[in-house]
Amino acid sequence: MSLSQCSDLGPHLSRNPSYGSLHQKIQTVQFLVTLGPRLGYFQQDTRGTPPKKPKVKDSDDDDEDSSRAEYDGHDGGIAVGHRQALNIDNNGDDSEFDGDTSLPHGMTAMESSLPVVATGKAAIEEYEAIRASQASQSSQPGKDIEEETAARLENQQWVRGKSSIYVDAFNLALDTVLEDEAHLFDKKERRVFEQWRTLDYEAQYLYVRLFLRKTASWHRVERLGYHSDISDVGLAIANLLESRELPDDPSSDLESAREMQQWSLGESFALADDSESCIRTMDVAASLLSLDELKTLTKEAKVQGKNKADLLKAFCRTSARQSGLLSLGLRRSSTHGSTDSKDSQSRDASPEKQDSNRNAHFLSKILAITGPLIRLSEPVFKLFERIHLVFYRSTEWTEKSLTTIILAKMARRNFPQYLVCRSSNIFSSRRDLLEFEHSMRQEFEVDKILEFNGPPGEEGFQRALCVFEAIAERWRELLREEQQREDNIYEFGEGGYLRRFNAAHAYTRIAHKAAHVLGRLHRHKEEHELLTELLSQRLFHPARRGFWYQRKALLEERYMWEVDSTPISTDSEIQKKYWQRIAVTTCEAALEDRDCHLIYHYDLQKRLLKLEKRLRIPRRLQHDFGHVKLRQPEEHTVQGIQLVRDDETEMRGKAGRGPSTKTVWLDELGEPGEDGKPCHASVEEMCLSHYRSEGWKGYHSEGGILRTLFAYLFYDVLFVYIPNVFQTAFQTCPLDLYTDAFFPARASEVNHRLVEIGNGGAERFLREVGARERERRTCVVGLNWDFEVEELVELVNCFGGEALSSVCKVMAQDYKSRGGGVPDLVLWRTSPPSTISPGRDGGDSEKNGMGEVMFAEVKSANDRLSDTQRLWIHVLTGAGIRVALCNAVAKEVRTIG
Repeated sequence: MSLSQCSDLGPHLSRNPSYGSLHQKIQTVQFLVTLGPRLGYFQQDTRGTPPKKPKVKDSDDDDEDSSRAEYDGHDGGIAVGHRQALNIDNNGDDSEFDGDTSLPHGMTAMESSLPVVATGKAAIEEYEAIRASQASQSSQPGKDIEEETAARLENQQWVRGKSSIYVDAFNLALDTVLEDEAHLFDKKERRVFEQWRTLDYEAQYLYVRLFLRKTASWHRVERLGYHSDISDVGLAIANLLESRELPDDPSSDLESAREMQQWSLGESFALADDSESCIRTMDVAASLLSLDELKTLTKEAKVQGKNKADLLKAFCRTSARQSGLLSLGLRRSSTHGSTDSKDSQSRDASPEKQDSNRNAHFLSKILAITGPLIRLSEPVFKLFERIHLVFYRSTEWTEKSLTTIILAKMARRNFPQYLVCRSSNIFSSRRDLLEFEHSMRQEFEVDKILEFNGPPGEEGFQRALCVFEAIAERWRELLREEQQREDNIYEFGEGGYLRRFNAAHAYTRIAHKAAHVLGRLHRHKEEHELLTELLSQRLFHPARRGFWYQRKALLEERYMWEVDSTPISTDSEIQKKYWQRIAVTTCEAALEDRDCHLIYHYDLQKRLLKLEKRLRIPRRLQHDFGHVKLRQPEEHTVQGIQLVRDDETEMRGKAGRGPSTKTVWLDELGEPGEDGKPCHASVEEMCLSHYRSEGWKGYHSEGGILRTLFAYLFYDVLFVYIPNVFQTAFQTCPLDLYTDAFFPARASEVNHRLVEIGNGGAERFLREVGARERERRTCVVGLNWDFEVEELVELVNCFGGEALSSVCKVMAQDYKSRGGGVPDLVLWRTSPPSTISPGRDGGDSEKNGMGEVMFAEVKSANDRLSDTQRLWIHVLTGAGIRVALCNAVAKEVRTIG
């Protein structure tokens, strides 16, 4: 990595007075480039070989239930939400699949585009030791910084509390946003940022560590910790609690702000709140107690409960009930039934005061138990969350997100060459940013209703519809505005990625969910109208178009004849045939739609053929999809010796299913160990040895080898200039690769490359990229340089052009969702035996004598195919590629110590 690539870290760190000069920062990064690998900052990129997806029970539902499951899919919406597993059956009449193109939970698009680096405690301590060494060198010139850092690491002698990667990353985000996008924040908010920079290091450190807990909740001061990083916790807290004045901002649109956000800064602010001035209610105070502490308190109040939640409810309910009685002037009579004395009447004359005293008594007892508490002030907390939303272009940032960027900058890696373009117009105005935040809150509200709290029921469905109805008109208005920008302003695919930060992106997903709700309420006419409206726009959620077509065709085939408000005939059969013809048109339109993903084509073709037969269309006029007819996967059986440990057998006997479904086998056909005996192996390796004995070459790579081929074949397409998707010099892929914006923004380049691959050009691309980049081992998403080029050339030639093109198209259309479910083994042979299985055209699968490819999914006893595995089997068999279900059967089970 060049110094010019690294030096952009310096300005952001140097803006805080405690960080020293820019020259020192550049020295630090330059040194890290040299020393980083020795310190263990870098780890192998394991994203190419993800763990297996959990197996999902096959669905036996009909096409309607299966299509409903589609509505529960996610497409990587920015809002944080629950990711629900889909339940589909691709063997059913109308199975649907809407893959989750979101990133792994908690990972931002920016984070996923960076190289994989070690971000654990050791790496962070090494970073801070280096920063301490740099500070020491600046005060004692002439010392060798590399030797001093190595000594500090070995002897654990660096001074903590003087530099922190968390504070550095927090300030990097803040400074980067304010450099180019300060127009998104008003005068009061910019004053908050100015005040932040005046804080000393320890106050900033405490704030950032509490901020990373992601919630502005109360924390006991005595339990904060950080004593090794903060010399005076009390002073740091006092700095955060200090009230600071804010200027008037006459230019601020207060009405718009109130409408879009649920907080405001007011005339002054503090970075944190204290318990003494902010905790006033019993329910808030009591919730801060542990179970044991709460039991002690409720015993005094004579309240009982089975668990903490019950105790809290009973305690607060008792307090409220007694408050209500006292406010009505009701008093407890004496035990002897005598009249109250004048003294008692005097004491009871002010029930409100007595109630206040009672609450004050318990509040004081609770706060005495907890000691002083602190929480981050919500308005400022929300403001800094907004900074991180703008910086990461996501709300799903985490503590690891903060550290990854800085550590990636230090990695001595070679990155692809591309034009860096961090756009300052992701949000063109402050109002756009506020509306985007508002849309995410609305989207999250719908998810909470439909997914987070069990079955929503009719009441929940109605609440979700109310959310959609509230935003429907604004959604349609935003669709029109975005279409105008697409027609008149955007160039070179600029709008594709930007649209994910338009409120209409979240609103379109709410509309998608609303269509699901309408279907569940059997309001099929309204559902059909909404699906038609969703299909009428092409800018938002293009990856969902295949499902919208499928569902629309189903409604037209089954329901619309009955709910049509203007039927063409009173004869039900005529009316049914009328709508079935419309369903035929819908299927044809879907198959011609460039944005309808390939994975939906088979189900649409199947429905279309069924409708044409039902309508008795002459055979010569019916569609013929024989060239893509799917073949069932082959069934293979491999017998082997399974090994089971004594303790494993015992544990499974006690606890039922063990912690892992991985099994160990004896690899009788593989290379023997040093002692000449067969080695222990996984079930996949054992089956791979079996296939190798039959003349196949292969790998147990799951999707790794396909991702490597994709990176080779689409290298220049991945890094073609598209505005806004390359925002740092350290990316391994464009930011939109994991979204549904990737394919539409490069449709011309992708389709041109697919044609070249189909015409046999794959070998040329492999060799060109290998010759240019292999020596540098350039960091590219999915590319594993351990695969030899010659073996990859053999493999692509055995694929055949058309089959490889089909597989690549599926990956280009939805890279993230197609990352899982690829069969375990990829196998090929250049000289297949004389008996070759028939190909999809009815001839031999061997093409021009180059050989054949087969994928094998290995299954042990009781394993079932998951949904993503079933989908990939359909993709591969639809492309004419052999797929085998390899059943591993234990001919013998041996117990080992």
